[in-house]
Amino acid sequence: MTLTTIDPASALVVIDLQKGIVSAHADRPVIAAVERAARLAAEFRRHDLPVVLVNVTGRAPGRTEAGRTQARTEAGSTPARTEAVRSTGGAALPSDWADLVDELDVQPTDHLISKRRRSAFHDTGLDTLLRGLGVTQTVLAGISTSSGVESTARSASDHGYHVVLVTDAMSDPDADSHRHSVERVFPKLGETATTAEVIDMVGATR
Repeated sequence: MTLTTIDPASALVVIDLQKGIVSAHADRPVIAAVERAARLAAEFRRHDLPVVLVNVTGRAPGRTEAGRTQARTEAGSTPARTEAVRSTGGAALPSDWADLVDELDVQPTDHLISKRRRSAFHDTGLDTLLRGLGVTQTVLAGISTSSGVESTARSASDHGYHVVLVTDAMSDPDADSHRHSVERVFPKLGETATTAEVIDMVGATR
């Protein structure tokens, strides 16, 4: 379903646009997603709509084959990558790994959420924050489409929010996974839109 409306109480939720993740996948789709997410954040702020910026500081417990592969890769990477300041799942990371990218231009009015699971709703207080603000609609962007964004979208839908997925303001290291989420999963969870469509509709309804 394509975008039909922006609720008066809508919030932008940007997933995992942090230095460690963006720099690890700094290809053209990621750079474009960051730029568009930053435009969305600026527009929501301009209209006094909540902006929630989410970073990830850990990994869910439990053994997975993907987790073991990632840990081996990180452990064998460059010295800067293995600086023992922060840890995710036992792998040492640079001190600024979880810092939000500069392009987001974090403002004092923004709401910052740190998560240790894929979904931004799990054990973070995000639902309590949004309900306290009277939010009825969540507009999602970020990285990665098939993981953090999709998990958060599923949770938002389960919590009863109207969900909007800004498909050109998100990216995934796997193009097939991105396409599957956008084409097969997201239409079941909410409405999809482009950055331009959301910005136009926010301006028209405020």
